[in-house]
Amino acid sequence: MVSATQSTEFADLAATALERARTANAEAVTAAAAQIVRTIRADALIFTAGAGHSLAAVAETFYRAGGLANVYPLYHEELLPLHGAQRSTKAERRSGLAAEVLSVKAPGPDDLLVVFSTSGVNPYPVELAMAAREAGAPVIAVSSRASVEAAPRRSASTLVEQGTIVLDTGIRPGDASYPADEPVTGPLSTVVNAFLWSQVLTAVLEQAAAEGVEVPLWRSSNVDGGDEANAALFEKYQPRVPMLG
Repeated sequence: MVSATQSTEFADLAATALERARTANAEAVTAAAAQIVRTIRADALIFTAGAGHSLAAVAETFYRAGGLANVYPLYHEELLPLHGAQRSTKAERRSGLAAEVLSVKAPGPDDLLVVFSTSGVNPYPVELAMAAREAGAPVIAVSSRASVEAAPRRSASTLVEQGTIVLDTGIRPGDASYPADEPVTGPLSTVVNAFLWSQVLTAVLEQAAAEGVEVPLWRSSNVDGGDEANAALFEKYQPRVPMLG
């Protein structure tokens, strides 16, 4: 059985990680929100990407109650562990996969790319960021500087180096957090990624209101009026984001 002390210790570790991420990224969150407001004003798209379990963060950005409707998720089946665990690891380490994914649709100078990768060293996330920068699109890198520094280099650069703006999750190498002295479980990257993204969304709402910009936000389809409220967003964005079909 899990003791009260054990459960409290992990809760404290998680709370500390969130508070550290909040304080360390205050300026970066504001800057990221400004980029998103710029993208909305330009009627452009926010491309989001990740590999492995970072795809959980991508799912959090797409067709999510309270989330942005102008999001285009970049995806390849091989990157998802549910379609093959070992295959997903090999896929994100394969140089050229980013170019393959971007051959379908890629961000332009008015768009924005958000890449989630805790280690931030594998070719897929790094090459996505490099391609976006070359196309003139800003890049928000959601990564962990500590994890990047400890990870083996597999690319000519890192996601942190390629980010126009970096949101540092502070996740320790290996992701596990519990027990604190020799962590083997209690991964926190998904929790912190989701927290920082929601921090950005709230900052977007505040900045957009101050600038008179309307933010295209989804309503839950499971509340009264949700489907009706979302209908106009589908009409506007589905032609550019086929995954909304």
